[in-house]
Amino acid sequence: MNGEDANSYVIKNVVEELVAFHLDDCIAAAGTCGCPRCRADITAYTLNHFPPRYVVTEMGDILVRANMMTPQSGADIIAEVMQAIKVVSQSPHHKSESPVG
Repeated sequence: MNGEDANSYVIKNVVEELVAFHLDDCIAAAGTCGCPRCRADITAYTLNHFPPRYVVTEMGDILVRANMMTPQSGADIIAEVMQAIKVVSQSPHHKSESPVG
């Protein structure tokens, strides 16, 4: 393995991180429930509408982010998060007594 430790590699989906980056602002803008269940449902819905962009190295992360940090990519992610909020808000999976926010 050329002296590299296989346990030192972390596989991550850059799209997931970008969705998480926009999530709080979108939830606040929509004035919708931000409980852990709704957040998870919104995130899952959004991620299911984008192809994953997995990276292992820091250089891969930088390259993918550079390609995805266009105004259009940001707008696409925000639009899909807002759509997810609309869908989840219409049929939330949390208990009705669950606090909003």
